[in-house]
Amino acid sequence: MKKLYFILAFTIFGFNSFGQKTNDQKVSELLSKMTLEEKIGQLVQYSGFEYATGPQNSNSASVLDQIKKGKVGSMLNVSGAEETRKFQELALKSRLKIPLLFGQDVIHGYRTTFPVNLGQAASWDLGLIEKSERIAATEASAYGIHWTFAPMVDIARDPRWGRVMEGSGEDTYLGTQIGLARIKGFQGRGLGNLDAIMACAKHFAAYGAAVGGRDYNSVDMSLRQLHETYLPPFKAAAEAGVATFMNSFNDINGIPATANRYILRNLLKDKWKYQGFVVSDWGSIGEMVPHGYAKDNKEAAEKAIIAGSDMDMESRVYMAELPNLVKEGKVDPKLIDDAARKILLKKFEMGLFDDPYRFSSEKRQKEQLNNQENREFGREFGSKSIVLLKNQKNILPISKSTKTVALIGPFGKETTANHGFWSVAFKDDNQRIITQFDGIKNQLDKNSTLLYAKGANVDDQDKSMFAEAIETAKKADVVIMTLGEGHAMSGEAKSRSNLHFTGVQEDLLKEIAKTGKPIVLMINAGRPLVFDWAADNIPTIMYNWWLGTEAGNSIADVLFGTVNPGGKLPMTFPRTEGQIPVYYNHYNTGRPAKNNTDRNYVSAYIDLDNDPKFPFGYGLSYTQFKYSDMNLSSTNLKGNQRLNISLNISNTGNYDGEEVVQLYIKDLFGRVVRPVKELKGFHKVFIKKGETKTVNFILTPENLKFYDDELNYDWESGEFDIMVGTNSQNVQAMRINWSK
Repeated sequence: MKKLYFILAFTIFGFNSFGQKTNDQKVSELLSKMTLEEKIGQLVQYSGFEYATGPQNSNSASVLDQIKKGKVGSMLNVSGAEETRKFQELALKSRLKIPLLFGQDVIHGYRTTFPVNLGQAASWDLGLIEKSERIAATEASAYGIHWTFAPMVDIARDPRWGRVMEGSGEDTYLGTQIGLARIKGFQGRGLGNLDAIMACAKHFAAYGAAVGGRDYNSVDMSLRQLHETYLPPFKAAAEAGVATFMNSFNDINGIPATANRYILRNLLKDKWKYQGFVVSDWGSIGEMVPHGYAKDNKEAAEKAIIAGSDMDMESRVYMAELPNLVKEGKVDPKLIDDAARKILLKKFEMGLFDDPYRFSSEKRQKEQLNNQENREFGREFGSKSIVLLKNQKNILPISKSTKTVALIGPFGKETTANHGFWSVAFKDDNQRIITQFDGIKNQLDKNSTLLYAKGANVDDQDKSMFAEAIETAKKADVVIMTLGEGHAMSGEAKSRSNLHFTGVQEDLLKEIAKTGKPIVLMINAGRPLVFDWAADNIPTIMYNWWLGTEAGNSIADVLFGTVNPGGKLPMTFPRTEGQIPVYYNHYNTGRPAKNNTDRNYVSAYIDLDNDPKFPFGYGLSYTQFKYSDMNLSSTNLKGNQRLNISLNISNTGNYDGEEVVQLYIKDLFGRVVRPVKELKGFHKVFIKKGETKTVNFILTPENLKFYDDELNYDWESGEFDIMVGTNSQNVQAMRINWSK
């Protein structure tokens, strides 16, 4: 029997008998057996046939035939233990039986959906963010997924860009730290473990600076801005061992990122010594033709592979064009070998040559079908991502014994909308997802009544439901309004020129306000919206984002005070679209405004206050925190000394709570102009009511470095303001001198 098992095992996996060789040696041995077309095949990725995340062009019969011939290296949008096994079986019919990689957009959860990424960033909790990706990796890998196209580490300062929901906001430091937490969560103890999936740093590079906030648009900036603001999260990801990179759709200063040798070859592969592989974004190689950078697909393939794009996602130009390009001497075959080597190496690291089906386990999939621990975590994460913007009359938290509560608005009984964009759809989503209505109803006392009226649709001019909503509000002691943007209004290809409430939602809010009833406004969105009337006239506002599977429970936990909100904004909220881009760490000018209303021959708008509506880092609590006794270890430092910063935070209110203490610096004078503030650290601390805690920060010269106009990265002697506070505007400051 043992002998028979050995024979069967050898028959199935005999091509993988590489002995005790290193993975590099195994790849070299395999490459020596491969034809040119088989090598190019490893550089090809197609989408599955049922679910696409881009403009699909699939011919299923042709794709299946190519898989059997060893001309496909990876598939995306193929998931489930049964489905991935079927595709893998096809790959093992090829001559060399090289297994496929299965990729999927696992962006903010898989079977259990968590808050949209910008909402997660509002938690400022790196531990929770890492754990959410650990859970996502565990669930996704149980469904046969090897690779996620996340995290998106683009820095974004323009909320018109729909993909801000997928990132961590406007700040380079915060975005870098969150990106590293996500990578650690996805890749876990290391590739090859069954609960680890390959992460992908995207979009390389500067996609968040698309002109006008318009998706797929150009990016035009100085190299200094590129290096200082947009590249640090990618460099940190490369150093952390992220498995893959993904190109961005945009051009950078006239060169499409997909064929940009400066960022791909010179920086990523040569200077940063990155060892993973680069995948194009969906169709981005072929799109260089309409971009006006390549005259046809053949030239696009040539430029992309020479620049350093290793895998072609759905452009279908590598297999069609690279063989002839090599034969014509236009592409060095070493470039093909190098790209194939990097991809094959990941397959060995994932253990797919030992067992191509190791991730296609129906048993593991069943275990993750409805994991209650994951849901409980999702509930906690959702509540800690909510940002309290206003609570002027202390309406919140609401008493659970309130006699009558009315929930009014188009999102009250939504199910799948709570997923937000970039979620993986399951057939039972309507049954699994906790609505806002159910979450609130489940926490109200049994003698209390919860009324509901939709009031308006998300995006039309129908006011026929207003009357019912007004009558419902009149019956209530407290009205909870749930407004915002539809879940599919933020995300890829979801750029918006108008960020106000869509349809007649604001009109509905004004009518309900006329009833005089206490109102709690909940805003559901994937990005910063513009809601000036509400911000000026409604005393209680919660920014919910889209919170995922447990959304209703998370929201109710905050409404009723089970959880004291502690979220802080990871993006600045503008007063109007005309103020965009607006971000906290801008440069000063020769004529800076003296205050919020200074408009006379200074850098300002004549028809708008200078400050944003809500600043970066802003968020309230049900309690109050007092900052005091800020102390610096020295105000005169030299060389590589460390600056120790300490201060006391006291909870002077009536609730236990969490506070995100933020550290900023300002380099007063430099050989290039420096931002008015730069985030350099933060601590999230839990403080009981009546308690005081001491918070400590450390700064070194490394924190003072910047890029000058010749891309030298260093710091210089001078004066610095050290600022600590509850948000980017409300800070305490002390000045120091630091010399080399």
